[in-house]
Amino acid sequence: MTFRAKHLLGIEHLHPTEITTLLDLADSYAEHNRKGIAHRDVLAGLTQINMFFENSTRTQSSFELAGKRLGADVMNMGMQASSIKKGETLIDTALTLNAMRPDLLVVRHPHSGAVDLLAQKVNCAVLNAGDGKHEHPTQALLDALTIRRAKGRLHRLSIAICGDISHSRVARSNIMLLGKMENRIRLIAPPTLMPSGMADFGCEVFENMEEGLKDVDVVMMLRLQKERMDGGFIPSEREYFHRYGLDAEKLAHAKSDAIVMHPGPMNRGVEIDGTIADDINRSVIQEQVEMGVAVRMAAMDLLAQNLRASRSAQTQMV
Repeated sequence: MTFRAKHLLGIEHLHPTEITTLLDLADSYAEHNRKGIAHRDVLAGLTQINMFFENSTRTQSSFELAGKRLGADVMNMGMQASSIKKGETLIDTALTLNAMRPDLLVVRHPHSGAVDLLAQKVNCAVLNAGDGKHEHPTQALLDALTIRRAKGRLHRLSIAICGDISHSRVARSNIMLLGKMENRIRLIAPPTLMPSGMADFGCEVFENMEEGLKDVDVVMMLRLQKERMDGGFIPSEREYFHRYGLDAEKLAHAKSDAIVMHPGPMNRGVEIDGTIADDINRSVIQEQVEMGVAVRMAAMDLLAQNLRASRSAQTQMV
């Protein structure tokens, strides 16, 4: 297997073969999870610390479950009551964590680049669980695995990413990953939620939902990031759903076997009609949640292998 990364900070620096290696391993973990097969020896003796400076349900619980299934000692740090709230800098927090000698550090932070800064200050593997509007690599990887399992491949597909492109780290990571795997990417959003220059990334840009969805294989809806909005980006949620919410009428423009995705949490009746979200023949939203555990197991497994190899080499040098 080919996976050389020391940390998982983003998709940008991953080679397509590394992406494939991780997805192959995650695929096997997904099958083992369904059969109830435990792998508690993989991370046995290693400590995993989860630091979430932003609230999260799916991602944090998914990382916690992944670590426990692999046998790690998992600790969740309550950042709402942390020393950072008392004025401690992020670097001082990193130095404090480093003294605890963790092996795996999972971080979500509201500021872009904060996770990369932490990775420079600690002697362990760091996984980015989402930093500001920058990246959310494991979400893109679990989306990729979900697509690959549903479609039988992860290349030369036509994939539409719809909604709040401007504020979405999920969109950014998916654009990079799906582009690396030779897919045709369409971005659909109102002008107020579409960053300038997206066509330079090799994406097709649409303002009209029906035109953008024409004959696509995958429809990926995004959550409105209201917590990151400062001002009136949409006239109203009702108007937004009318023009950009996914319903049966709009979905009819995609291929008849197109799958529907959403990273969650969903705003039903705003980004997606509840009937579409619950349609077992089209929606793979629950599969995304399931694949999230498998992908995070694979990511921590591969990073732990590299960490152990690095530490072994350092010991031999001494």
